[in-house]
Amino acid sequence: MRLTENIGSLSNFQGETLPPRKPATAAAVADGCIGAEHALVISAVLAKVPGCISPEVKARAEAELAAAASGLNPDDLGKVGDRLLAHLDPDGQESDHVDRQRQRGLTILPQDRQLMSRVRGAMTPELRAKFEVILTAWAAPGMNNPADPESPTGAIDSNHIDADALAGARSRDLRSAAQRTHDALLALCDWVLGHVGLGRPDRIPAELVITVTDQELAAHAGISLTATGTRVPIGELVSLAADAVPHLAVFRNHTSEVLYQGRGARFAAKAQRLALFARDRGCTAPGCDRPFAQTQAHHSPDWITAGGRTDIDALGAACGRHNRAVGTSRGQWETTVLTDGPDTGRMAWRPATGSEPWRLNPTHHAGQAHHLHPPPASRAAPGRRAPPHRAA
Repeated sequence: MRLTENIGSLSNFQGETLPPRKPATAAAVADGCIGAEHALVISAVLAKVPGCISPEVKARAEAELAAAASGLNPDDLGKVGDRLLAHLDPDGQESDHVDRQRQRGLTILPQDRQLMSRVRGAMTPELRAKFEVILTAWAAPGMNNPADPESPTGAIDSNHIDADALAGARSRDLRSAAQRTHDALLALCDWVLGHVGLGRPDRIPAELVITVTDQELAAHAGISLTATGTRVPIGELVSLAADAVPHLAVFRNHTSEVLYQGRGARFAAKAQRLALFARDRGCTAPGCDRPFAQTQAHHSPDWITAGGRTDIDALGAACGRHNRAVGTSRGQWETTVLTDGPDTGRMAWRPATGSEPWRLNPTHHAGQAHHLHPPPASRAAPGRRAPPHRAA
């Protein structure tokens, strides 16, 4: 995509063919003088040119890089690019607010096999200044140490901090500066969640919601899943639940919360969303890996066209893209809630206008082998109410 944006001859809405954004690089690639890696290096170098540099100077810099690339490998070309940037901005003072805002970003990378997540990003001076003020108070030695039950929590200048207790916690604190920063962020998250910092507490996106089987919880082994898709080991879940108010999804005879609304309301209630999370864990469409926090309550049958009910046995989690892809035309999907077999109660999908077996999404249910189901002889009437699915 980056190559296409920079060296492709694209068309506008009027059908006119536009010249490449980097014409010298595009010409060198077309002539076979340089390759794709060279073009990516040139693009990365020019992205760092300050915005105050004139377009003419930028065009000349792009032409010089394209000419130099024909005799260099991509690594050496990057060194030439660094020297070119130093020439355009020798004192590093040409960057303005727009340039810094363009480069800002913070990305949390996927969890690895140890369930750890690396963070990559670039902070603006404003964010760094504010963040360092917070770290001075929250990441001080002895503060917010999860390994020390007597460690003071919160900010170091809080009125409730005892000087003697803090001195003792400092003497026991063996953490590195990076570990103290991590623990300060953890304490800040607890503070935000505990003070309703995410808005109304009756919405799942504003709360920490986790699902786990009762067998894993009893055995103190296994992996739990949050509504945002993060995997949490059971050992850490137990300590997490000790300081939180957990939501327990219990079906059938164990709660007075309404799981059936019939045609009284189109949108699922919070109790129903919690039940959907415990059952589906994420988007139910085959192959979709969207976590539950990015899904909607999908009616099967459809609410508008088929008189669907807002009942737990007629709902399934679906991301916005797949929720809109359900229909009766060719190229769309149809859904059903299974009424028999080991996957009773789960939502299954298949292409519309066909007779293929119903398919489940195994992405959020690792270890379960039931993914294909033959088409049922007949579908339950919209007004019929099947017993709710029992889940841990």
